[in-house]
Amino acid sequence: MPLKQYQTRRKFDKTLEPKGKILKTSKNRFVIQEHWATHHHFDLRLEMEGVLKSWAVPKEVPEKKGIKRLAIQTENHPVVYLNFEGEIPAGYGAGKVKIFDKGKYRLKEKTGDKIVFELKGKKLRGEYCLIKIKGRKNQWLLFKLK
Repeated sequence: MPLKQYQTRRKFDKTLEPKGKILKTSKNRFVIQEHWATHHHFDLRLEMEGVLKSWAVPKEVPEKKGIKRLAIQTENHPVVYLNFEGEIPAGYGAGKVKIFDKGKYRLKEKTGDKIVFELKGKKLRGEYCLIKIKGRKNQWLLFKLK
């Protein structure tokens, strides 16, 4: 179940986060949310396979070529999370969430350990790459290609 991990980590009677469902279509949308949790970070979410594939980026998403950032893949989120802003109560992921940027993306390449995509957001534009770090569970490198 693509959303099972997301749904079991949350108490929907206590959080404003949407429960959501898997969609049958994809509109190639993305969102980057700034999240003030235990550690301030950014969440990159790409709409794929009816859910938002998600990565926590401890430092902001690079705006210039040549900067590499660690991106830790997290559980899939429901597509309705594209519009989520608010305060997550105590527990998993507690803290304030604010949309940093959103828009459309174009998928250029996708394999098991590499994703190349072009962001067309209000703030971020350009071609980006996520590459899985070998031997490191859920750890990827995120960088701007052009």
